[in-house]
Amino acid sequence: MLQAAASAAGAQHYPLGALYVVATPIGNLADITLRAIHVLALVDAIACEDTRHSGPLLRQLGIDGKALLAVHAHNEREAAAGVLLRLARGERVACISDAGTPAISDPGAALVAAVQAAGYRVLPIPGASSSVAALSVAGDATGGPFTFTGFLPQKGGERALALKQLAASPQTQVLFEAPHRIDALASALAEACGVRALTVCRELTKQFETVHALPANELPAWLAADANRSRGEFVLVVHALAEVVDETAAPAHDATLRTLLAALPLKQAVGLAAELTGAPRNALYERALALKNAAGDE
Repeated sequence: MLQAAASAAGAQHYPLGALYVVATPIGNLADITLRAIHVLALVDAIACEDTRHSGPLLRQLGIDGKALLAVHAHNEREAAAGVLLRLARGERVACISDAGTPAISDPGAALVAAVQAAGYRVLPIPGASSSVAALSVAGDATGGPFTFTGFLPQKGGERALALKQLAASPQTQVLFEAPHRIDALASALAEACGVRALTVCRELTKQFETVHALPANELPAWLAADANRSRGEFVLVVHALAEVVDETAAPAHDATLRTLLAALPLKQAVGLAAELTGAPRNALYERALALKNAAGDE
């Protein structure tokens, strides 16, 4: 494995005195890239979210004898000083979390900021990401922007505000949740989001991986139907709100559309009509097209 990784990734330059942010598997060991294996074998030390978790992973990859530094949520800023000393000596240091990409709902961001502030290079070694994996199988048809929310706040007031903002946003939302809190989140989403489409992903890339789409208000019952469904780590994709076309309002803007269509191409006429009326662009476009076709028939 190490030889294959070196062959695939070894030709690239890996500077000394740099921090390498390395994505590790989110479930299946094979999630890791050959480049990540090569870098983990190359560096002088590895900053780990939990050395007890990362040690067995490194041994499975055939990587032994590395200095493992505990850099987690409770000591990250203090531990950064030790990493900076190593970088000052010209060492390469990798940063890994227990699963996936560090610094995204996992420790690593404070370390990266400290290293950058000290003037050292930080290089990404990309790989598995549970949020991107979930989005890829959600079938959220808009293909537009999404908001990565991660774990919702646990405090009552902050959590209520976050849920209110989530439900009001038309964009796709990506959430994380732990198994012991999934039932509470399911109830909150059911109340806040109603029939809004939701994709629940459980244990991504692991043996008992589950991907299931349903309306948000059906999630509590779906979880309750099988105790196994509440086990494991969760990624939930709250789908984008479909744009509602108010067809009954469209004829109210016929006069404006006819005037603009007489002087402008269809697309420009619709754009200007949307600015003048505030009506949904899609509804105006459909109406303008109908008017144009009707005029052509006449």
